[in-house]
Amino acid sequence: MDSVSEANGTFACQVLKMLCQDKPSQNVFFSPLSISSALAMVLLGAKGNTKVQMAQVSFPEDIHKGFQMLLTQVNKPGSKYLLTTANRLFGEKTCDFLSTFKESCLQFYHAELELLSFAEATEESREHINTWVSKETKGKIQELLPPNLIDEQARLVLVNAIYFKGTWDEPFDKTCTCEMPFKINQEEIPVQMMCQEAYFNIGYVNEVHTQVLELPYASKELSMIILLPDDGVDLSSISSPGGAHTESPSFSSLFFLTSDGSLSSKLSRVQTNKYH
Repeated sequence: MDSVSEANGTFACQVLKMLCQDKPSQNVFFSPLSISSALAMVLLGAKGNTKVQMAQVSFPEDIHKGFQMLLTQVNKPGSKYLLTTANRLFGEKTCDFLSTFKESCLQFYHAELELLSFAEATEESREHINTWVSKETKGKIQELLPPNLIDEQARLVLVNAIYFKGTWDEPFDKTCTCEMPFKINQEEIPVQMMCQEAYFNIGYVNEVHTQVLELPYASKELSMIILLPDDGVDLSSISSPGGAHTESPSFSSLFFLTSDGSLSSKLSRVQTNKYH
């Protein structure tokens, strides 16, 4: 599972770099686990040149068993937060999918194959998939597939839904939330900022002159990691880790910093965006 987690982290940094190339100051929100697990399911059914090309993505050898363990851990019951992932395959009903592929998807990715008629009922199939996604995300994502995204030529649609809801280990006082300037590179915009003073784990990445703050959720099993560049440091050096800029930190260096106790607990006054 560790090899899959590290590979997924490296993949996350690579995708982030690509998403930030054109507009480095825009907000970016995505789930690397959703993308990589879907690609891994495609790998299960791939052959020939497709399989060879997908293997170049640097999937670890034990990828399927690793994802099986990771998804089981992510969806474990009895936690103080709500974190669930759901995979599903929607296939054209006139196609004959191999039983070994269907069984492997169910075994490793908890993904069932549901047959739809893309050829004869394209719009109804799209709406059916959107309804499933909306249910799995508690209504937060109601139209994953916009009109005309799929057509009658579709044969297989792989979908991943992820939902998270948690409370801070150190809750922010709502009465302390106020409007403050937030800087994106050299531009400042007014945003609602939460504020509190408490002990938090804090570190510093010398490579890119950036502070690291860990905000744990209740039970401290999960945390939000915030990177704050020093004044004058361009945001692209943080959003393009391991890229063309040699000073950009790699995933492995960030993982090492946040997982081996390098962060130290300090009494800190934290001001951050209000997260809904």
